[in-house]
Amino acid sequence: MSWGTELWDQFDNLEKHTQWGIDILEKYIKFVKERTEIEISYAKQLRNLSKKYQPKKNSKEEEEYKYTSCKAFISTLNEMNDYAGQHEVISENMTSQITVELTRYVQELKQERKSHFHDGRKAQQHIETCWKQLESSKRRFERDCKEADRAQQYFEKMDADINVTKADVEKARQQAQLRHQMAEDSKADYSSTLQKFNHEQHEHYYTHIPSIFQKIQEMEERRIVRIGESMKTYAEVDRQVIPIIGKCLDGIAKAAESIDQKNDSQLVIEAYKSGFEPPGDIEFEDYTQPMKRTISETSLSNSRGDSKTELKFASKSKGKLWPFIKKNKLSLKLGAGPEDFSNLPPEQRRKKLQQKVDELNKEIQKEMDQRDAITKMKDVYIKNPQMGDPGSLDHKLTEVGQNIEKLRLEVQKFEAWLTEVEGRLPVRGEQARRQSGMYEAQNTPSVNNCAQDRESSPDGSYTEEQSQENELKMMATDFDDEFDDEEPLPTIGTCKALYTFEGQNEGTISISEGEILYVIEEDKGDGWTRIRRNEDEEGYVPTSYVEVYLDKNAKGAMTYI
Repeated sequence: MSWGTELWDQFDNLEKHTQWGIDILEKYIKFVKERTEIEISYAKQLRNLSKKYQPKKNSKEEEEYKYTSCKAFISTLNEMNDYAGQHEVISENMTSQITVELTRYVQELKQERKSHFHDGRKAQQHIETCWKQLESSKRRFERDCKEADRAQQYFEKMDADINVTKADVEKARQQAQLRHQMAEDSKADYSSTLQKFNHEQHEHYYTHIPSIFQKIQEMEERRIVRIGESMKTYAEVDRQVIPIIGKCLDGIAKAAESIDQKNDSQLVIEAYKSGFEPPGDIEFEDYTQPMKRTISETSLSNSRGDSKTELKFASKSKGKLWPFIKKNKLSLKLGAGPEDFSNLPPEQRRKKLQQKVDELNKEIQKEMDQRDAITKMKDVYIKNPQMGDPGSLDHKLTEVGQNIEKLRLEVQKFEAWLTEVEGRLPVRGEQARRQSGMYEAQNTPSVNNCAQDRESSPDGSYTEEQSQENELKMMATDFDDEFDDEEPLPTIGTCKALYTFEGQNEGTISISEGEILYVIEEDKGDGWTRIRRNEDEEGYVPTSYVEVYLDKNAKGAMTYI
């Protein structure tokens, strides 16, 4: 396992990753400093510090905490919540044994990292220079071959013209020979330059880059080991002063010992490996084909035909660039790309497709929740016509059903691409495939049932009546339609709006996501909760759209979320 062979084309990602590693180390140093500052205070401040450094959920930072050193850091923060009283000795020991040492180590690490990536850029510039020299030599060879061919044609024309003097013919012969000699010299130079470039390219990808990346890997692994040793020291400082919390410190030490630099290096490979192979040698392109004939055997028409053929062949051979050329790198960095992510390396494409499938499955679940809420609302309207017209919800049900069908087709499309990518990858476990299929196993039947419940009319269109009647029969519930308009109902709790709901029908009330309201009547099994915004605004909202907190002191109240 080596970054030099596995990540040969990930120079920029390695540069970002090593910088991120230094940032993590500096973050840990900052954490220890703040820990020493609040060590003289009590457990509340320690818990606040732990909370401050926890990774944010559903963010890029949380994804970065998959490395063992970062997991150990999180374990350290969790163990801090159990600390009680601390005193100044802990602060002094942490400052001298961790903060000072790690600050000095970070400076050394930055200098070493700067040196390695300077060598990497220098190697890239060298191979780019060699490539430019090869292109220049090839163009010169091509140009000299064309000039030699034109000189040969001119000589043949002069030789065939009886009105031309012998001196002019001899001059044309000498010019043709001179051009032929220049073409041969260019050919030798191009061949030599090509061999040199292939040699330099092989050395670049199989010697220089692997050597530089191996040093970077060793540097990164030393950083991981060092942060693990610092966490051990962190635990031992507390152990010496507060034996009572020894059990918590054992957990921190165990987390530090679980750090595996090889495992972290493997995670980097899995995150950035493209799946491509290094480029092979460039084949020799021969432009001397038109000159392999003698003067007496060559005609003007044949020379022109062969020249055109060679020019077409030469034009097709241009433009082969190896991955480190700036033009190719720029195209990989562009944000716009095809829908199936075919512009990405195989492993990165699989991750993007899996992420897209998960997002679409969440959208389907949201649409299904909305359909259930509308269906419950229609059921209420059927039982209580004074609250609204049940037929007014048919359009919304149809629209939601169409959205579910569209999303399901999108899921199938992306899963087909995902299956194709997984079939091409050399090693692919079944775990991710089972995870992506788990949602379909749970939710597809309900989506399919929605499509199956629709009846086809004679003209080929679909109606939703039969589907709605079946759902209404299955979801029939009791609803208390007795309203007390004379005296306002007492408040029995509060609720928070999880989604925005447009209460466009009589008896309902509109709410906005995140809004806090009062509960005056809980859900009685019909899927609706009665709420109040102020003295003049109250009505029903779908229970699935709010998070309810009932007052325990209210009569008959039950807490549910």
